[in-house]
This record gives sequence, C-alpha cells and structure tokens, in this order.
Amino acid sequence: MNASHSASASASLQARPMPQHRASYAAFRTIGSRWSDNDIYGHVNNVVYYAWFDTAVNGHLIEQGALDIHGGNTIGLVIETQCNYFAPLAFPQTVEAGLRVARLGTSSVRYEVGLFAQGEALSAACGHFIHVYVDRQDRRPRPLPARLLQVLQALQMPAAPQ
Repeated sequence: MNASHSASASASLQARPMPQHRASYAAFRTIGSRWSDNDIYGHVNNVVYYAWFDTAVNGHLIEQGALDIHGGNTIGLVIETQCNYFAPLAFPQTVEAGLRVARLGTSSVRYEVGLFAQGEALSAACGHFIHVYVDRQDRRPRPLPARLLQVLQALQMPAAPQ
C-alpha cells in the first residue's frame, strides 16, 4: 500500500457518518410507520426514508405558514439527496424526525434530517436534501420569500461532520 492510498483510506475512515444525538436538531415531527413500509426483510425499505424526509420538512413548512403547496408562487425542487443508515426501523414503530438547516442560500437550503425510533437518543438514519426554490411557472430560481426565510433561520444549526 503506497502512502497516498494509505492517507486516502485513513481520510475515508475519519469521514464515516455516525448517528446523531437528538440535541443536534432544532425541531421534531412525529411520523407513524405503516404496514406497507416494511419490506420482505422485515424492516422499513430504504425508499420510505426519503418519503419521511419530505414529509418532515414540508409538513413543518406548511404548519409554520411558510409553504403553500397548492397556490404559492414559489416551490422547492430537490436537487440532491442522501441517507446513511445506522439501525433498522420497522412497523409498528413511531418515528421521530429531527430537522435542521445546515446551509441557507439566496434561493436554496440544505435540510438535514435525523430519523429516530420513538424515544431513542441516537438516530437510526441521517440524511439531507437540498431544495432550490423556484417560480412555480417558469421554474427559475427565486429568492426565498420572507416567511420561508424566517422559518428556515429558526431551524439553522451547524452541519454534522461529514
């Protein structure tokens, strides 16, 4: 093994994602798992985690009056997403989704979501997605509306180590 390969392998091990603590998140949303969320292996299928991310973030924004999914002029489009899994979740568990904003731009935001089995201190999964907010009609980026910006600022916390 040469020195550059060894340094690269060492950097990879240091960058390994780890479960997050509840205190790492600014807000929480409870999500009930469903019978159909389980796959043949007896745990929630990976695609469901991404639906939970969307549910947690958009539900919070709607409840805070920051997003009008039916009539608003500005909509969020996902341009990047990722998830790391640490422990299985399965129906009939209740899931608690922790939310934070790690990066806030003029027209974009990086949401980070931690999924926890109800009452657990460490996340079963952590992920992120980036929304670019665009005009509903022309799909061109638009500055974040004032109310959305206010709600996002309340969710800001430092990003987790990569």
